[in-house]
Amino acid sequence: MTDATDTPGRDYRATLNLPDTPFPMRGDLPKREPGWVKEWEEQGIYQKLRAARCGAPKFVLHDGPPYANGQIHMGHAVNKILKDMIVKARQLAGFDAAYIPGWDCHGLPIENQIEKTFGRGLPRDEVQAKSRAYAGEQIDQQRADFKRLGVLGDWDRPYRTMDFKNEAGEIRVLKRLFERGFVYRGLKPVYWCFDCGSSLAEFEIEYADKQSPAVDVAFLCAEPAKLAAAFGLPGLDAEAFTVIWTTTPWTIPANQALNLNPELPYALVKTERGYFLVAEALVEKCLARWGLEGQTVAVTQGRKLELLKFKHPLAHVDAGYDRESPVYLADYATADDGTGVVHSAPAYGLDDFQSCVAHGLAFKDILNPVQGNGTYEASLPLFGGMHIWKANPVIAETLQNAGRLLAHSKITHSYPHCWRHKSPVIYRAAAQWFVRMDEGDGVFTVDKAEQTLRQTALQAIEQTSFYPENGQARLRDMIAGRPDWCISRQRSWGVPLPIFLHKDTGQPHPNTLEFIERAAQLVEARGIEAWAKLDPAEWLGAEAEFYSKGQDILDVWFDSGSTFEHVLKGSHAGAAHDSGPEADLYLEGHDQHRGWFHSSLLISCALNGRAPYKGLLTHGFTVDSKGHKMSKSKGNGVDPQDTSKKLGAEIIRLWVAASDYSGDIAGDDKILARVVDGYRRIRNTLRFLLANTSDFDAASDAVPLDQLLEADRYALARAAQFQADVLAHYERYEFHPVVAKLQVYCSEDLGAFYLDVLKDRLYTTAPKSLARRSAQTALWHITNAMLRWMAPFLSFTAEEAWKVFANKSAADTLFTETFWALPEADGALIAKWERIHEIRDAVNKAIEAVRVTGAIGSSLQAEVALGVNAEDLALLQSLGEDLKFVLITSAASISAAEAFSVQVSPSSHAKCERCWHYRADVGANAEHPGLCGRCDSNLHGAGETRKVA
Repeated sequence: MTDATDTPGRDYRATLNLPDTPFPMRGDLPKREPGWVKEWEEQGIYQKLRAARCGAPKFVLHDGPPYANGQIHMGHAVNKILKDMIVKARQLAGFDAAYIPGWDCHGLPIENQIEKTFGRGLPRDEVQAKSRAYAGEQIDQQRADFKRLGVLGDWDRPYRTMDFKNEAGEIRVLKRLFERGFVYRGLKPVYWCFDCGSSLAEFEIEYADKQSPAVDVAFLCAEPAKLAAAFGLPGLDAEAFTVIWTTTPWTIPANQALNLNPELPYALVKTERGYFLVAEALVEKCLARWGLEGQTVAVTQGRKLELLKFKHPLAHVDAGYDRESPVYLADYATADDGTGVVHSAPAYGLDDFQSCVAHGLAFKDILNPVQGNGTYEASLPLFGGMHIWKANPVIAETLQNAGRLLAHSKITHSYPHCWRHKSPVIYRAAAQWFVRMDEGDGVFTVDKAEQTLRQTALQAIEQTSFYPENGQARLRDMIAGRPDWCISRQRSWGVPLPIFLHKDTGQPHPNTLEFIERAAQLVEARGIEAWAKLDPAEWLGAEAEFYSKGQDILDVWFDSGSTFEHVLKGSHAGAAHDSGPEADLYLEGHDQHRGWFHSSLLISCALNGRAPYKGLLTHGFTVDSKGHKMSKSKGNGVDPQDTSKKLGAEIIRLWVAASDYSGDIAGDDKILARVVDGYRRIRNTLRFLLANTSDFDAASDAVPLDQLLEADRYALARAAQFQADVLAHYERYEFHPVVAKLQVYCSEDLGAFYLDVLKDRLYTTAPKSLARRSAQTALWHITNAMLRWMAPFLSFTAEEAWKVFANKSAADTLFTETFWALPEADGALIAKWERIHEIRDAVNKAIEAVRVTGAIGSSLQAEVALGVNAEDLALLQSLGEDLKFVLITSAASISAAEAFSVQVSPSSHAKCERCWHYRADVGANAEHPGLCGRCDSNLHGAGETRKVA
């Protein structure tokens, strides 16, 4: 503003307090973000956060490690940004919220990559060394991408499961599980992937449709007299068979028993091909499927058929199959489908295995002809050397030729697949190491746990908070029904089970616990390669000739699942609670109910009797707008690297924050374009706030809260109300309501109302007047609060604005601040001004109706007369002369009326060249004929007085 004498026709723009800020309208995010990332790193922003919260209460979010292989995809981006937002929100809430990023480094994908590059047959220690180097390269690449997304963390000191100290820590966790009585070695069918060449855990299985052959196979009764007697018949006048139905013909060569349900009624049916034994309820369906006609001659309960013997269906074809299959009773045989009789190959089915072992079948007598690569042993009669999937039709044809195949079809059904290779898996018996879920003896137990692992884990789930809540039931159901955990794998790149097994008995060395600790010390000094290179004679001496060094490695889920112990209590103990290794939160995709959440829970319950986390948060997968999972191969993926270059990482962050992560998260170019529009609205509001506080110094210019104009006190009360809402959402780790409400707050509460009303006061009153400083005081508080509200998700923009707003150097950061302390919300004041807002909206509609006729231009050309009820009359009278400023009209009058009414008429007065109001006193001062009285006063006199707005 200027005090110079005005002249007629002068441009009064220079006399206005027009907003000014170096904060640009356009973010230019793709160009400027990389510089900010570099600046944050050079200025040590993360270290400043830790220093600022030294001694504050801790909040621990333990990072579920992404796998160190390949470029990050949008699912990784969603996960890391969610974690970053939560950590930043907790930091702003006053917590010491360290973020230690981690990486899962061992496992099959990396080992496969090494085999592709360097070929098979490398020595184990060389595979390990090359895998270690490769994982390190992948981590460097992924780390750069995560930093580019604006994720703050201890990137210089992450945890990696392949770090020597973590590998050793994992071995010590294994030792402790031995001591607690949870680990045993046994022969048992486990999921086996031919592509992996290894056993798989439940966590590594997913289900997909598979087409399989379905066959009905007849077993000739070896004891027809006993069969007749069981049915109360004097004898049989033809051959008798029982029939099984299976979708795995490849298991027929390994058949060793048949299972019937003791409580089911079974029928003996006479047909032109002899007698057939099936469940009574399935007789009609079976005969139809076989194309036979027959009559039921007798019925008996399944229990009366126990131990009755039948012949293998190929017994008369090859002497190698000339054996008997006894009937064992089992509840899992049902009359739901098939024949009610289950064929039992104990090496290839858990129920079959348990049934046969319970009936006295010795481990050494279990037939297991399928090798690790999916082919039969060469010695298997008729089918030796064949891959089982190719053998299916050959076996069916052989059974057909042998007169034992009654029906053959194909069905499509849900079938377990390896989640890495997407290939079908089988159950296959192998000597493995297991973590026991229920009662039983472990080896080398020192202090046996009081409860079973299943009991402890189920109790821990009840004490855990879940976000969303339905995750609790999902994890509980998985734990309630899961079998023992197979923790051994037959690969090279992983943490070893450092155990020496007796070559004859298969038993572990008596000093196993001592050797495990010794192995941990060895690995801590030189890595897992040191175990691979170890000569057993160095430790066993003369005993070495009787023992073989264990070659199995631990399941990769054991790696990540044990990190709470050797990371939060070990390598990064300073970032954890002093009371123990529990984290406040684990956060991953909902598939980790069967993965990291699951394995971490089991290990922690085994070690400590409690979960390693207080809360579990799950998010959905990234999908396109049609709900299809994002895939580069399908071309429907949104690439985080490309999006950062095109739109900016800030847009990815805002998209993540604006999405309801409890379900799948949809994204494509159109969705991101809408996010860009939302970003611009927030940025424009922020720019207005910065521009109108650019000449405001809170230390000297702030108006005491009790002296603020009422409209400004209302704006702060509304901001306080909004902040309480925001912080409540942040407490529950909710972001999409904050984004949605912030956009409404910017456009409706601020842009369409308060800031709209404020512009005249900001621009036309004297620069240092109470009226203007009151408005700036309110805006200063609101800006302080708003920058902190948005900082967790719009991190780049909040930091950029903070430097301008607070006049801070690059070394200072908003993230060392805490949420702004606003005056307590005045509920009565908020209610009053919400009603004023409603009346203003009604007036605006009336003005717009007149404006479209051409009778007036802007609302300032209008004069309005309101008829209102007594309550509204008192409310509007309290605004006094400031009512016209609230309505943004040149004049406003009110009167009592039964029904609300608005009359709009064009002003007959002249327009002030400076404030654009139409007033009777325009030109009252002859020296300034273009000015109204209040502008004349604001420029040359004492200035106008504002009481309310």
